[in-house]
Amino acid sequence: MLTLFSTPKQFVGHIGVIQRSALRSWKLLHPDVEIILFGDDLAAADAAREFSIRHELYVQCSNSGMKRLDYMFGRALAVARHDVLCYANCDIVLTGDFHWAVKRVRAKYDHFLMAGHRWDAPIVAPIDFSDSQWEEKVRQGALSAKDRRNEWFIDYFVFPRDVYRDDRRRWWWAPFAGTTG
Repeated sequence: MLTLFSTPKQFVGHIGVIQRSALRSWKLLHPDVEIILFGDDLAAADAAREFSIRHELYVQCSNSGMKRLDYMFGRALAVARHDVLCYANCDIVLTGDFHWAVKRVRAKYDHFLMAGHRWDAPIVAPIDFSDSQWEEKVRQGALSAKDRRNEWFIDYFVFPRDVYRDDRRRWWWAPFAGTTG
């Protein structure tokens, strides 16, 4: 199965609606999906409780105060229950198509990196997940908005636990210790 991890912005206003919709969509991918939310603020803790997901309170930050992606990747790899992990921006709604694609790639390859960019969709109210057509409505909303982002907007990375370790057992991204805001 799959472990998803992310770090949210504050859960207020429109971004709060989108992030809550995203987290709910992740929970619906599979009954055994694991979600890890990184963040040292009250909103992240509240969201973790609301969705019954794992909360990692501590996040190492750069000198500028930005959360370190290399820390989150390393920590997620250390604590994840599953052998396939996905870092996704916390405002990305995922549908069954995503789960199906991960399963297909995992079945075909032992070592892989799936990466993808988003279609911006006009999600202005909470998604009604009780509607059996919610996935199709989200998909049609994105297609009708015609706002597919280019390759500079990478919003998720899916990879097996051990694929990016080198012979020295150091993570490949360590020299590129990025941050997120």
